[in-house]
Amino acid sequence: MAAMASGAPVRRGTTPAAAGARCPPLRADTGAVTVEAALALCALTVFVALALGALTAVAQTMRCTDAARELARLVARGEPDRGRVIAARLAPSGARLELTQDNDTVTATVSVQLVGSLPMTVRGRAVAALEPAGVR
Repeated sequence: MAAMASGAPVRRGTTPAAAGARCPPLRADTGAVTVEAALALCALTVFVALALGALTAVAQTMRCTDAARELARLVARGEPDRGRVIAARLAPSGARLELTQDNDTVTATVSVQLVGSLPMTVRGRAVAALEPAGVR
């Protein structure tokens, strides 16, 4: 039998840990859990930011569509000034109102540029048939 540094006998074929001796801790794994947790928190933060951005874009698109619908409806009824006032109230701040009139239809487009790290423009569009002049 060979003797260990502590003086306790160790049988051949066994390791010092199997013989009850203490092994020094492995230095390569120190802090691994901390790094993994930090990376997981960073990934979670990015995911939440992207999810909130997507929800904001959907909400702004819905507001643009509502404003375009009201603008087209009121212009088709012959009330363009009132339509612009109401559409401006319904649209997100900074939205641009566009109105085009063809033969018997009117098309309203409301667009707004989102702010953030990924700037993009969302739009809402509505088409309405023009009503005869005497009908309201």
